[in-house]
Amino acid sequence: MELSANQARRAALAAQGFSASQRTKVRRPFDGALDALHVLQLDSVNVFARSHYLPMFSRHGGYDRERLDAHLWRSGEFTEYWAHEAALIPVADRPLFGWRMEQFRQRAELQGLTEGLAAEITYVRQRLAAEGPMSSGDLEREPRGGRGTWWDWSQTKRAVEHLFGTGEVVSAERVGFQRRYALAEQFLPEHALGTAPAHEAHVRLVEKAALRLGVGTAPDLADYHRLKRGPAQAAIDQLEQEGVLIPAAVEGWKTKAGQPERAWVHRDAHIPSRLAPDALLTPFDPLVWFRPRAERLFHFHYRIEIYTPKEKRQYGYYCLPLMVGGRMAGRIDLKADRAGAALLVQAAWQEPSAPKHTPDVAQRLLSQAAAWHGLTEVRSAGVGNLPLPARWDPQFGDHQDAVED
Repeated sequence: MELSANQARRAALAAQGFSASQRTKVRRPFDGALDALHVLQLDSVNVFARSHYLPMFSRHGGYDRERLDAHLWRSGEFTEYWAHEAALIPVADRPLFGWRMEQFRQRAELQGLTEGLAAEITYVRQRLAAEGPMSSGDLEREPRGGRGTWWDWSQTKRAVEHLFGTGEVVSAERVGFQRRYALAEQFLPEHALGTAPAHEAHVRLVEKAALRLGVGTAPDLADYHRLKRGPAQAAIDQLEQEGVLIPAAVEGWKTKAGQPERAWVHRDAHIPSRLAPDALLTPFDPLVWFRPRAERLFHFHYRIEIYTPKEKRQYGYYCLPLMVGGRMAGRIDLKADRAGAALLVQAAWQEPSAPKHTPDVAQRLLSQAAAWHGLTEVRSAGVGNLPLPARWDPQFGDHQDAVED
């Protein structure tokens, strides 16, 4: 296949669940976005909203976050694992990561970790078996002193995280973003406890990635579930031979040597004739989480500056990508002042190629974001080249349409 740059963008947006309408189903409103993502990445930063809340908002507008939490943690349909980074996946697909769990186990044995933590691992198993789900703090034998660095883990914490990596322990839910751990055999259905053969798992994961990318290169397909390039390429080759993946050439996609870069399209991919959604995205949205793809697909150079010293930041602490008309048009550094009931725009930037109506789109999306969080005012610090009013009333009202199943 030969695709223009615009066709590639539309294919990617359609595969990721963006459409011309924000309408959702009433009875199961989250199915469309969650299926389009397959992997819902978790992240601890909460200056505006936890990252896993944003993909649904980006695709469908405001919704009840407590209802999403109930669906993710209490429906029995999802589980957490290292599927990209820490992420929620369909519980039925957990066996596809059995090879990764085995890699955790083997690496721990080679490093002597299993032997060194043997007593603590036994203790954690016994406590969870007897008492059910609990946090790592609840598991501690005695209260720890002042909190050290993020990775200043106790032996108990190391043991339970080791068991999570090997799949023996799962995250039953998150409370205040802290995992509550449980033994997998006590918490998950039997079909989720098995392990698919490694090559078969890679083939299925690459196909799932292809469906969610629309069109992608080998690095794109491998990165979606953080696969090694060798096994991922073997899976691509098999899927191409079977006719599941169709080789494609995309306008402007070049290797570093200047040669056309190989890409693939899933045989069921949809390439709309027109598709131009507007959205605020999380930095961990699959549209932008693999930075080389974001540059190739949207000509958008994007980095998170959380760990950049303040004086060296170019755009802001935690900028959300701004999409206008299906193109990356800017980035907005947001913070929710919950005590003051205000959404703070700490900086707002637009790309040189941003459409003229980008400020209007940004103001509308920020109003929706404020209303979604129950904030009564939006205030802009005036930092950046994207012009916005100094403050405005977001005008409450859920403008999202809904349709029955």
